[in-house]
Amino acid sequence: MRRLLLILFAGALVAGAAVPAFAQDAKVARGAELYTEQKCSLCHALEGKGNAKRPLDGVGKHIDAPTAKLWLTDPKAATAKAAKKEKDTVTMKSFATLPAADIDALVAYVLSLK
Repeated sequence: MRRLLLILFAGALVAGAAVPAFAQDAKVARGAELYTEQKCSLCHALEGKGNAKRPLDGVGKHIDAPTAKLWLTDPKAATAKAAKKEKDTVTMKSFATLPAADIDALVAYVLSLK
């Protein structure tokens, strides 16, 4: 009986670990869709496609989730914060009216750009 419980517990751990990875993959995929739907390439570039002045290639290495979310929901505050580090900053469009799940998906997508 004890062995059976250990096997079931181990199986539950493995199954539980796979769910967040799948959910994260789905969130990143949705974020990629939103990048296209929201016409983000008008201001940003990825892999040489879009506006080359603001490339997002590799941004996931240099940004954390709260900062990415701030850029999406309160770009004026994000610009003010970035202006302390960079001279060339432009205030971007706010996406605060998007549903929270879409904001989370965009954040996941941006963080995946490594």
